[in-house]
Formats: sequence, C-alpha cells, structure tokens
Amino acid sequence: MGFSTIAIHAGNDPDPTTGAVSVPIYQTSTYAQDGLGRHKGYEYARTQNPTRAALETNIAALEGARFGFAFASGMSAIDAVLKLVTAGEHVILGDNTYGGTFRLFSRVLADYGVQFDLSDTSDTASLEQAFRPNTKMVFVETPTNPVMTVTDLAAVSDIAHARGARVVCDNTFMSPYFQRPIEHGVDIVVHSTTKYLNGHSDSVGGFVALNDEADAERIGFIQNSVGAILSPFDSFLVLRGTKTLAVRMEAHDRNGRVVANFLAEHPRIEKVYYPGLASHPQHELAKRQQTGFGGMVSFETGSLDNAKKVLENVKLCILGESLGGVESLISHPASMTHASVPAEKRAALGITDGLVRISVGIEDVEDIIADLDQALS
Repeated sequence: MGFSTIAIHAGNDPDPTTGAVSVPIYQTSTYAQDGLGRHKGYEYARTQNPTRAALETNIAALEGARFGFAFASGMSAIDAVLKLVTAGEHVILGDNTYGGTFRLFSRVLADYGVQFDLSDTSDTASLEQAFRPNTKMVFVETPTNPVMTVTDLAAVSDIAHARGARVVCDNTFMSPYFQRPIEHGVDIVVHSTTKYLNGHSDSVGGFVALNDEADAERIGFIQNSVGAILSPFDSFLVLRGTKTLAVRMEAHDRNGRVVANFLAEHPRIEKVYYPGLASHPQHELAKRQQTGFGGMVSFETGSLDNAKKVLENVKLCILGESLGGVESLISHPASMTHASVPAEKRAALGITDGLVRISVGIEDVEDIIADLDQALS
C-alpha cells in the first residue's frame, strides 16, 4: 500500500462496538476484568490504552517498523531509548543536535555514568575517530537543528554496525513521509510527535519506532515502568494529524523551497541553510536520502540586532518555540531552542546570534514572503 493509504488506515480500524470510523478517545484509567487473570487485553491505562495502541500501530507502519511506542514528549522518547545504554558505556552524539537532547546528555545522563562525545556525523572520518571500545550507540539528527547539516544514514549505520553499536535517528524534521531511516540501516527512530506528525500545534508527544524484538521489549518495559506515556486525547490528536501528513508535508515542501530561494536572493541575508538549495554542501546526498526537503529553513542576518528586527516585526509568522505546525513559526535558536548549548559551541556550529529559523507553514506562500520581506525591510 502507498504512504497515504497506510497513514489513513493503519491502526484506524472502525470501532467494533459502534462502527465509529475515527478511533475513540478511551479516556479511562482502568478496565473491568472478567475474572482473575481474565481480561480483554487491557488491565491498566499506564500499561495499555486502545487509542494509544492505534497510534503506535499507525506511526510504526509509516516508519516501516515492527514496533512503536508513544511517549509524553519527544524528550521522554529519547530518554527511554538512552536507557538502553548503561553506566560506563559510550554514546556518540551528533555535534549539532537539538538543545534539549544536548542538555539530556550533558546534565542528566552524564550524572549516571553514561559517557558521550560529540562528533560531526556528516563526516565519516570524524565519526570513526570518535568510536571507543565501549561505544554502544550513535545518535544522529538529520537534517540537523538548526543549520540543516545532512548525515549519510547508510554510511553511519555501516560504520556503527561493524563496531557493534546501534544507530538512533531523530527524524522529526523530515517525518517518515520524506525520510525513512530504517530503510537506510538505522536501528531506532525517534520523533517529537509535537511537530509534523501532529502538525497542528495542539499536542506534545514523542515516539520510538524500531524492529529489534529485544530492544522493543526493553523500551516497552521502560515505557510502562517510568510511565511517561502519551495520553488518550493526545494520541487521538496525533492520529488525526497523521491522516493528513502526506498532503501537509507536500505543502510544507513547496513553500519551503520558495521561501528558501527568496531568502537566498535577498540582499539583507548573508546565508541560507536549506538542503533543497543547490548551494547546500549536502544537496546531492539529501536528494538521494530524502524524497523531499521539507519546510525548515534557517538564515543568517548578520547580528543579534538584525535578527531582533526580523523577529519582532513579522506579522503573519509567529515568534515562538516549536515547529511543524500548519502555521509559520519563526524563532531565534541561540536564545530559544539551543540556549542550553554553551556559547562557544554554538558559535563553532554556526548558531550565531544573527541566525533565525523558520518553520514554513502551509499558508499561501506569497503571504509568507510578503511578511518576511516587510520584516527584513
């Protein structure tokens, strides 16, 4: 079946009781049992919920995975995956990753004995040098947030697997519509469902998709034991979102390309970060690995003052955290999403005070460009 058919139907069987086409919100904390040890597959809502189960089936199918687990946030999903690594073991983390992911490694996991090093995962030579005898995992984000560096997932997977390490990919920016990491050898895929999968800026959640049965059993155990589960209502919202994922991502991609080209030609912009531009250093890799370029664009204004003028003068684009909603969202990575990354590290990665990131929405693109143009002027 095609992607859109899977998005609409996987996990979305009509309700057997009423025939409801939309999966009901099973807002319950527990379930009546027929007798000791006899129940209908559901015992307690932290452990199982039919609405959440439908979503887990749905997104796992979209990623081409056997198993899926929905969490209360993208960070709780990443935290669960990192619990596959124990004290004394080593993780290679992409050097340009979401600030919250860096914070989890540097200020939480490090306190529990998990070792990690940052590496430019787009450079295979640099990646190989980062391996240690105790390296058990490579965690990549591609394209990276916010400078849109693309990592060759097949190459990284080959290198890691030859050394006995898992590969984890944060696929939030592309969604499974434009990129399916498991097909390139990745072991585990994580998402912030808050972003494109939900797509309407009204739910916070996370997801883990994978094929390995032993790792899946462990993730399921962690999900139940820790309890950072996605609520029935949020599961319902994300299920609603994935039904339109294909049409939304096509619209984000169309608008993203137009906005990136507009910014690339604008005299007040010093640099544009977007894999869809021929000038992007990994443009050809992005064309091979992705089926589209999406709606995430970053651009360099030259100074904090210039960035402030843009961010405070947009009228259609909304200044705020997050991304992937139908509306255009604009942000300042250095003080918002990546504030937890040390200033010297941000500077080395190109996350300057003048860098602005826009999540291009699905409004009429002429209106988005007009808004950016007046703000830049």
